[in-house]
Amino acid sequence: MGGKNDNKAAYFDKLKGLLEEYNSIFIVTVDNVASQQMHEIRQSLRGIGVVLMGKNTMVRRAIRGFIAEFPEYERLLAHVRGNVGFVFTNGDLKDIRDRILANKVAAPARAGAVAPCDVYVPAGNTGMEPGKTSFFQALGVPTKIARGTIEITIDLKLVDAGNKVGASEATLLNMLNISPFTYGMGIAQVYDQGQVFPPSVLDIDDQQLLGSLTSAITTIATISLALNYPTLPSVIHSFFNSYKNLISVALATGYCFPEIEELKDRIANPEAYASAVPVADATSSAPADKAEEKEESEKEESEDEGGFGGLFD
Repeated sequence: MGGKNDNKAAYFDKLKGLLEEYNSIFIVTVDNVASQQMHEIRQSLRGIGVVLMGKNTMVRRAIRGFIAEFPEYERLLAHVRGNVGFVFTNGDLKDIRDRILANKVAAPARAGAVAPCDVYVPAGNTGMEPGKTSFFQALGVPTKIARGTIEITIDLKLVDAGNKVGASEATLLNMLNISPFTYGMGIAQVYDQGQVFPPSVLDIDDQQLLGSLTSAITTIATISLALNYPTLPSVIHSFFNSYKNLISVALATGYCFPEIEELKDRIANPEAYASAVPVADATSSAPADKAEEKEESEKEESEDEGGFGGLFD
């Protein structure tokens, strides 16, 4: 009896030490993960992460005992259900996520197992003797006899994702040497510095965050301007709109201040500011005029030669 209590106390101490040492935790699912595969995952995380497994009841009891000292860990309790474990780390979350998910092992279909994905039987020659045709017919697999063997004529979906694999389907897949499933650690939730979120959040890049932030700032500024309620995002727009109104009033009333003297002068004397345009046009048209003059000169010379050149041949 004392041995069990000692083991529990040691587990609680280890869990507490890991919670204190690491800022981030992956809550991982370990359904159908074999011991050898678990060993390989531990090796891939060596030095950057620690894998810890345990009974859910014991994990919950341990976390509840730490809540008084670390209240943020209460967020973990709701996710300690099913066949789960923990990966503790202070490393880059995307890198750790990729290492956890990278270890996948192909596995044959077992009767009664829930299919994690759609299972297809590809068209082609099976190499089986014609005597087994009735087995394929019972499963609704279209076949024909070719070169003395059974050939599946079209690709066929045998099992839908989320459904249980039947005994006949499992037998057929094993006969065809098809291992349709891959098993490995999955990630249920990620805990990082007091917050719990789904792993899909890790796929959000800086560009997406910047776009969302810009969109939110634009929305706030638009609402603030519509309500005439000043906020930090709308202040700069209010300033420029007010300045535009001030210029409009000054131009309409004849009131002048130093900042718009040049603008009023441009409006009153547009020809004075447009004088540079003909010069530019003349400059730009000069090459064309020269080309025309050169062309006319060559034409005249050609005509002169046509009239008198033959006299001196």
